[in-house]
Amino acid sequence: MTDIPDSSPPGETQAEVIAFSPKTEPVRPPRVLSIANQKGGVGKTTTAINLGTALAAIGETVLIVDLDPQGNASTGLGIDRRNRRCSTYDVLIGEAPLRDAILATAVPRLHIAASTLDLSGLELEIGSARDRAFRLRSALTRLNTGGENDYTYVLVDCPPSLNLLTVNAMAAANAILVPLQCEFFALEGLSQLIKTVEQVKSTLNPDLTIHGIVLTMHDSRNNLSNQVAADVRQFMGRKVYDTIIPRNVRISEAPSYGKPVLVYDLKCVGSEAYLRLATEIIQREKELKAG
Repeated sequence: MTDIPDSSPPGETQAEVIAFSPKTEPVRPPRVLSIANQKGGVGKTTTAINLGTALAAIGETVLIVDLDPQGNASTGLGIDRRNRRCSTYDVLIGEAPLRDAILATAVPRLHIAASTLDLSGLELEIGSARDRAFRLRSALTRLNTGGENDYTYVLVDCPPSLNLLTVNAMAAANAILVPLQCEFFALEGLSQLIKTVEQVKSTLNPDLTIHGIVLTMHDSRNNLSNQVAADVRQFMGRKVYDTIIPRNVRISEAPSYGKPVLVYDLKCVGSEAYLRLATEIIQREKELKAG
């Protein structure tokens, strides 16, 4: 994992196919949820795309920030690589404001700041900069301006490693959302992630919390899936969302068409699960505000 700077810069921590309900009034600053797990293949990008779509579908205004050099969140939302003239790389090296990297998607109220392979060299570019862990936080502070495209939620899709990109995401976030695949070694990876969150909390972002853990790729016919789900709930208690994302062919197929599963097949069990997850997240937010 990358070294963590010893001080923070000035500024506050910041947190057309579907239209199920009217647009909500934006609350500034947006809630920033970083979707993180250092293990690959657990459903981070799938969750970012489909949770973002589900939140937009129920009335939120959502920005996905693609911080993975592979750019799968951007591709999964139909953003052609040739159209990514300004990317999150340009934002993090300080050559462009975040607004310049934001692109509209086919989903109303859902936008994305796309990524490119250039992100893989970010650590070489800014690794010696004093504010290297706070570049995303600084970009987000200037995001909402009182216009019609202000955001209520920002979802940050992290790479599958604990590098400078993930540290930036955690330093900028109000909370971490952890996708956890219902397979062997899930708890081992979760323990490491919790240690990283605690380290970032103690040095960079004292308000950081784990918003919740979403169990993904669950197969109710598989005893191992059920056992992992039970073990995670026993270990993490209320931090685990009630909603479980099932293994679903439609979820797997949708990215190849450049669509979220809610657009690809609204009626499938995967789409229904992500809509339930979005509702559950909003309910947790209300509970947090209520104290």
